[in-house]
Amino acid sequence: MARKLKSDKVLFIAALLLVCTSVVMVYSASAAIAIYKLDESYYFMTRQALWAVLGVAGLAIAMRIDYRAYRNELLVYGLLGIIGLALVYVLLFGTPRGGATRWLNIGVLGIQPSEFAKIACAIFTAMILERRMHRINEVRYSILPIAVVVLPTALLIYKEPDFGTAASLMLMVVVMLFAAGLNYRYLIGAAFAGLPILFFLAVSEGYRVGRIVAFINPDADPTGKYGYQAKQSVIAVGSGGIFGLGLTNGLQKMFYLPESHTDFIYAVISEELGIIGATGVLICFCVIAWRGLRIAMRAEDQFGAFVALGLTTMICAQALINISVVLSLLPTKGIPLPLVSAGGSSLIVSLLGIGILLNISQHSTNHVDA
Repeated sequence: MARKLKSDKVLFIAALLLVCTSVVMVYSASAAIAIYKLDESYYFMTRQALWAVLGVAGLAIAMRIDYRAYRNELLVYGLLGIIGLALVYVLLFGTPRGGATRWLNIGVLGIQPSEFAKIACAIFTAMILERRMHRINEVRYSILPIAVVVLPTALLIYKEPDFGTAASLMLMVVVMLFAAGLNYRYLIGAAFAGLPILFFLAVSEGYRVGRIVAFINPDADPTGKYGYQAKQSVIAVGSGGIFGLGLTNGLQKMFYLPESHTDFIYAVISEELGIIGATGVLICFCVIAWRGLRIAMRAEDQFGAFVALGLTTMICAQALINISVVLSLLPTKGIPLPLVSAGGSSLIVSLLGIGILLNISQHSTNHVDA
């Protein structure tokens, strides 16, 4: 008798809690600015709720598609080709928003191809590693095919400019390579070889230099031109105390903290819900990391294991970076908090990733339904 497939309920609940938190906190963080700009306090919350519905629908579909179907070369290369063309189109013809060109307008919807590139690259890298990990330390055989696809994709994303997403993509692939058994000497060598490139990228734009200097020495930025967001974020976090000021009662979102409903929504959560609320969000991400790695270790095959590892890294590494920026542990970088920040592309991609993880859990050798 065939085994009845069950998904990882703990993972699903953790993701759903974050999505529900997102809709509530996006309203709280954006109501004032929405009234000021659009005379409609529910504008951003309504959009986020609609994206959440679409994302949960995508999750439901993804968790019912056998993950082994993604192993198809025609599907993978076709998806990479479409995303690559979309990235080029955005760079050439996209409409700039806030100094960046990242959005592909489809009717009234704005989609960021860079977000979908992360899932495509995770599946592609898993497909290559499954077939070639037995010779993982032969650079031309195993690493070069991955680099030929991932590096140009990351470069296109960087040129938008979106350094945070490009870095997240590269980090995800590096973690997958390391898990496949790549000798650490290659990783150390790549790190040293990449230092001059990182230095060049850091000094190639004045605002990046300013952010780094402000992070290292806040007194060097007395006007707050580059460190303003970080300072306001820390004030918001510190103001919350243990129990917070109460939902909707935060002060920093009142035109003090820019991007309060997107990149810095964790600061609003900390201010209004206190350490308890902020810790609750952090626990949810820890649960996603735990269950995602558990699914990877118990996957039925190596392809499923690598996909699960890549998607878990995609979500949790980005969350770690975002929270670190909010707490001033890293220089300011525009990267959203997965499943929580306002924004359709990030939310949908994260939920699609959760859906794929749930499907992999259904086929686990040691079933992960508890």
